[in-house]
Amino acid sequence: RHHNSKQQSKETMAPKKAAAEKVEKAAAPAVEAAAAPAPGGKGGKGGRGKIDGKKSQSKSHKAGLQFPVGRISRFLKKGKYATRVGAGAPVYLASILEYLTAEILELAGNAARDNKKTRIVPRHIQLAVRNDEELNKLFGGVTIAQGGVLPNIHSVLIPKSSTPKEKEGASTPVKKEKKEKKAAK
Repeated sequence: RHHNSKQQSKETMAPKKAAAEKVEKAAAPAVEAAAAPAPGGKGGKGGRGKIDGKKSQSKSHKAGLQFPVGRISRFLKKGKYATRVGAGAPVYLASILEYLTAEILELAGNAARDNKKTRIVPRHIQLAVRNDEELNKLFGGVTIAQGGVLPNIHSVLIPKSSTPKEKEGASTPVKKEKKEKKAAK
């Protein structure tokens, strides 16, 4: 039993060694390039910095966002909201801002299309925000310039509908008098 476990471990180690050798062979040119001493330094990068030929990636690109993670990080630090700012905080904030922006733009685009327009104007943003329950709560104390108001007529101000008899064609005495006057002319 003990002998079998050693044999199994040897079998599992063989593919790992082969994979490690492949990685070493593939990384050999990069290691040789990095091993060359840098001009004016003690040689090598000491594990810091990028390897030559590799393009730098922005934090936004790494996070898969359109909003600027680096800029938000800078604003959080310079704003003195806290003494220290974690690495994940600006990414999280950027993702929230991007989501809210996309949501508002989608609803405003729908409002623009409903009004047969191709350009989003503040009126469309106002309609989008005020017709969405959650966004309306978020933007509760916000005034959108040139946004206008939602079209709304209070039910008290709407004239009362006519009785069913009038709809059938029966007319009131006042209406009869008007009809007679028109007929006389």
